[in-house]
Amino acid sequence: MQRVSEASVSVEGELVGSIGLGLVVLLGIGRHDGEPEVARLAGKLVGLRVFDDEQGRMNVSLADLGDRAAALCISQFTLYGDVRRGLRPSFTDAAEPDRAERLYEAFCAELRARGTRVESGRFGARMSVRLTNEGPVTLMIEV
Repeated sequence: MQRVSEASVSVEGELVGSIGLGLVVLLGIGRHDGEPEVARLAGKLVGLRVFDDEQGRMNVSLADLGDRAAALCISQFTLYGDVRRGLRPSFTDAAEPDRAERLYEAFCAELRARGTRVESGRFGARMSVRLTNEGPVTLMIEV
């Protein structure tokens, strides 16, 4: 997850999603992940206090910002790349594509249900992601 002032995602030169202030979520789905993890992660993300308050302290959440912020969700199985052996990543811990896509869509729907505007990439596509990381603030969240 990265806190951004702006971000966008394109597929084959076509803009498919963009946000201003908000969070870019690079979502890796593992082979043991399921609906409970989707709900926990969505709840964590909307409540995470990573935006600055009037004193410049990270004390404001995505939920607090309401319509002023959004999430750009990008499916990214490469987060499960294991490079402990050899020089070519192994992705055996990543979920199978059909399962991962279902859970990715469920995650985006869960964020929307919690009041967050969500933009997204295109599952399984080769995407170009542009962002301006503010802070920089980047956190790895595992549930």
